[in-house]
Amino acid sequence: MKTLLSGILLTLMAVAVASSMFPQAGKPVEQIAGEPRVARALNWVHENLAWVDEQHIRITEIPAPTFQESQRGAYIRKLFEQAGLRTRIDDVGNVIGERSGADTKSFILLSAHMDTVFPQGTDVRVRRNGEHWLAPGVTDNSCGLAALVTVARALHEGRVRTTLSLAFAANVGEEGEGNLRGMRRLVEAYGTRLKGVIAIDGSATDHITTRALGSRRIEVVVTGLGGHSWSDFGLPNPIHAVSRGIARFVRVRVPDDPRTTFNVGRIEGGTSVNSIPARVSIKVDLRSVADAEMDKLEKALREAIQAGIDEEMAAARARGARLESKFSVIGIRPSGEIPQDASLLAAIRDADGFLGNRSRTEVSSTDANVPLSLGIPAISIGGGGRGGGGHSLHEWYAPAGRELGLKRILLTLLATSGVE
Repeated sequence: MKTLLSGILLTLMAVAVASSMFPQAGKPVEQIAGEPRVARALNWVHENLAWVDEQHIRITEIPAPTFQESQRGAYIRKLFEQAGLRTRIDDVGNVIGERSGADTKSFILLSAHMDTVFPQGTDVRVRRNGEHWLAPGVTDNSCGLAALVTVARALHEGRVRTTLSLAFAANVGEEGEGNLRGMRRLVEAYGTRLKGVIAIDGSATDHITTRALGSRRIEVVVTGLGGHSWSDFGLPNPIHAVSRGIARFVRVRVPDDPRTTFNVGRIEGGTSVNSIPARVSIKVDLRSVADAEMDKLEKALREAIQAGIDEEMAAARARGARLESKFSVIGIRPSGEIPQDASLLAAIRDADGFLGNRSRTEVSSTDANVPLSLGIPAISIGGGGRGGGGHSLHEWYAPAGRELGLKRILLTLLATSGVE
């Protein structure tokens, strides 16, 4: 019932937001950058890049697997408080810091996710190799979090006053089975007060995510009697059945346009090499810019796994023994797109022009999916510098060029919220 009510609330909120005009700041970025308080904030960024690097490393070295972000969140909260923000932690673990503008009832949200894909116990210490920093999660998304706290601190040091109020959030549950739960809660909580969202994810400054890539995560569980590999040989084997099904599914052809992908990302089951397992599960990621293509893929997955089960039971020597299957949707990322004439998109293009930065628009799956799906203007951009090897133990980051990314975020935020 709670999920249903939340869905109704978000739908009603989308209608209200879509029908309201996104606020026009009215000043070009060049003029905003020249205002004394903003100039002080930009100068603070320039003079404190060593501090930014230090915070980036400290954040990286605090483990934050999805659903276990609280320790990292406590540190971010301290940094928010040092930036003069009014802070709180909500019921799902988002760390929120607010900064009032002249309009105290309208907010622009600047957010970066805290969680990483790496399990507890992963060595997240930062090692240096020349200009590169090496550590799991060092770019995705410690870079975004470092940018988040830096922008908040720069505005505080510059004593910048904005027209709209600002909300800074280090949010939970962006990765994997987190299912964007942190951003979902933020959007729901701010409701119609939320006028725009800037998500900071990774490091790249050469693109702007303006279109949300939809995804669907499905878990399939197949169960049977289980038994001994010798004495019970001939019983249908859940692993064999799932393997047969996967082999069928991966032969499915997907279109290049609209681009559609699939990935069998996890297989679990069995107790020993000489036991017929009683249970096996797989987790599958389906993605497309078109919901209809994901519907087709899900149907193909269900049919392929069932065919694999039928084939395995037909081959079994033990008659009467059956395999059962259960399909569960464990995550849905909605799709959406910012209008090309949106003020937020104009603001970042203006900032890029002022800074001499060349960027392109792209499709991706980020926290921006949630507001975009509800008609709330949103983009996702990087925090500056360079990075690579995301979601792997070989992830790296190079801070050269970070200042551009930080100033790009700050100026876009101010061009969107307005400067008093």
